Amino acid sequence: MANLKEVRIRIASVSSTQQITKAMKLVSATKLRRAQNGIVQMRPYAQKLNGILANLSESVDVDSVKLFFAERQIKNILMVVITSDRGLCGSFNANVIKLTNKTIKEKYFAQSENGNVSVLTIGKKGFEFFNKTTLPVISEFKDTFLNLNADTGFEIGTKVLSDFRAGKFDAVEIIYNQFKNAATQILSAEQFLPINKASFSNTTAKNNDYIFEPSKEGILEELIPRILKTQIYRSLLDSLASEHGARMVAMDKATENAGDLLKGLKVEYNRARQAAITKEISEIVGGAAALSS
Repeated sequence: MANLKEVRIRIASVSSTQQITKAMKLVSATKLRRAQNGIVQMRPYAQKLNGILANLSESVDVDSVKLFFAERQIKNILMVVITSDRGLCGSFNANVIKLTNKTIKEKYFAQSENGNVSVLTIGKKGFEFFNKTTLPVISEFKDTFLNLNADTGFEIGTKVLSDFRAGKFDAVEIIYNQFKNAATQILSAEQFLPINKASFSNTTAKNNDYIFEPSKEGILEELIPRILKTQIYRSLLDSLASEHGARMVAMDKATENAGDLLKGLKVEYNRARQAAITKEISEIVGGAAALSS
């Protein structure tokens, strides 16, 4: 049994850790509310744009945007992997990395064997992992979530679209956590490019006959890239809200575990203290008996 000093040190250490996890839980809960408001407000706008994209998908004949819909022979693949910049959020990052590896293995195994699968990481944790693998990391976006806004999302979108337009990649996949609620994140692997028309089957779109003003070419060249960049920004907002939800749950669980550990340590402390007192009494009684004899 550990002595009283060792148990006291452990109790103080666990209590300090519990205070930290409580504070982190409260901070994450506050950030979660802001991030949740952001994604909730963004989704109707993104869904409306997807509806427009679904309507336009059958009638796009502008060369500069037609390539976003055109199926190619898939030789080079880009995986856009969205993780967090910080840890202490349970299996949030590990699940994204596992799904990325699973998608590459099951869907793009032949291309990965030829070294034709590249990774664009958003978040430090994803970069730290894939930078140690054989997969080439073509670009990294760290500290993205410190001040996430539409400009950040559009900057990433511009990079992805320009590489796809230049023919560097024939397919782009986005791996991220979709936010459902504070306790639930849905892992998603979505084909971003080329645009999959089959995915519009669940989109509430009507066959509208649009009138384009001033010109169809000018509007489509501006509208479709904006829709695609908005999808990336939505994925970032989803991931940010999911991160704070995962961290809040992880810190809540850590606080509970620290409480359970403290209970056990206090029982151990009381037992050690009782044993020390009993030993002292025994020594006093033994000494008194020796003197009387």
